[in-house]
Parts: sequence; C-alpha cells; structure tokens
Amino acid sequence: MSNPVFYAAPRQLAGLGPGALLSLDGAEGRHATTVKRLAVGEPVDVCDGAGLRLVCTVTGADKGVLTVQVEAVQPEPAPAVSFTLVQALAKGDRDELAIETATELGIDAVVPWQAERSIVRWKMDKALKGPEKWRQVVAAAAKQARRSTVPQVGALAGTAQLCELIADAGLALILHESATDSLADVARDWLAAQTGAQDAGQDGVQAGLPAGNVVMIVGPEGGMSAAEVDAFVSAGARMALLGHHVLRSSTAGPAAVVLLSHELGRW
Repeated sequence: MSNPVFYAAPRQLAGLGPGALLSLDGAEGRHATTVKRLAVGEPVDVCDGAGLRLVCTVTGADKGVLTVQVEAVQPEPAPAVSFTLVQALAKGDRDELAIETATELGIDAVVPWQAERSIVRWKMDKALKGPEKWRQVVAAAAKQARRSTVPQVGALAGTAQLCELIADAGLALILHESATDSLADVARDWLAAQTGAQDAGQDGVQAGLPAGNVVMIVGPEGGMSAAEVDAFVSAGARMALLGHHVLRSSTAGPAAVVLLSHELGRW
C-alpha cells in the first residue's frame, strides 16, 4: 500500500537526503497530526508538488507539527506526453468535479474556460478567486491520489487564449458530439505520426515514446458555439468523438484522460 502524501514547498525540500530531519507545520502538519493521527514509526511521503518525493518515517507527531526522517529521495520524471484539460465553466460545481476526477486520473494542467454558452460567469474578483479555488481542488485530489505532482491551474481563458494554447500543443482535441473521427483513432493517428518522426530522425521525440502536450477541450452544458469550434479548428485543433452518448461536462474530460492514457502509453 502506498504511503500517505503531504506537500512542502520546493525550497523546504531542496538538498535533503537520507537521514535528514524535516518538520511540517501549518495546514499539512495539522492534517497529519490531528486528522490522520500519524504516530512515530509510520511511513509517509513528503512531496514538493513538482515531481520530487521523499520517502520518510515519522519521528515526532506533536499537535500541529509532524517531524519526519528522510529514508529515500525519489525524483519522478514528467511524462513524455503531458495532458492539459481545458474545462468550460459549468453550473452545479460540475467543472470542479471534472478537474478533481481528472487530477486523480493523472492530468498535468487544467485551464478554466469562459465559453460563450457557460451559464456560470467569472467576473471581477471571481476571475481571480475562481482559479485559486480550482488550485485547492486539484491539490486535495492530488493528495488523495498520492501524487508527487500537483496539476498547474491556468488563468481564466477566452477563445483567443485557447487558440494560442492550441497552436503550441502537440495535439489539441475538441471533444464534440458532431465529430466523425473517434478519439481513439485521432490519438492513434497522432501517435503514428510521432513514431514516424522518430524513425526519420527528427528532433524533439524521445526514443520509444511520443512527446508533446495533448490539450483536451470540454465545452459547457449548452455545448460549444459554431464560432468557437471554427476558431479552434483554424488554430489547429482536431474534433474527436468520445463514445456514442453525450457526456456531461463533468464526465467528458476524465473519460478522455482514461482513453488517452491507454492509447498514448501513459498507462
């Protein structure tokens, strides 16, 4: 069974090696000692949220402060293929449910999207507070999944910002019910193209693995507008069909993560 995970700032973990002592206070220390009730001798992992994992043993568990000794340092490299979920704002916290589940499944970054048909609107202070709430959601989900990395949460984006993201992506996917190509087929086509580039000796492809950022775009309850779809396709995105049924905004992203993780070799 994997060890419970707690997070510390990268600067707090920098340079620590086996035998070093580390104290966690604040919210993480309180969670460890008053909620998890960890005791001396129990194993825990302390991570920096960016791929560094320290395997530790509890040496002290005072109220609000957890002290551990480092047993091993395990850097976890980022995957060759990174996943970014562009999630349209949705009512009833369905957008938060989507990013929570996608985090547990392995998403690397999420971007909140103010789509034309989004019922929920982030205006004024909400445009700043909304992403911060999403960061709390993905951090809690990453801890639950015992990940060493916490997905990045971008600023609220509109169509223009998403077109820039699409242009920089290795593969950008519009998850849309009117698509004719299945998501699996689109992923396989891209994988074959990546493999062909590797065989041809082109730069930027790691040996035996595809490389690049895969962007998944999920619309709101009312779907994407024709203008949005046209803009994304013009920027280089491909439309992809995810199954035979229309999925909720909270379901489509996580389902795509599962399928792409299998097709692109992350699982």
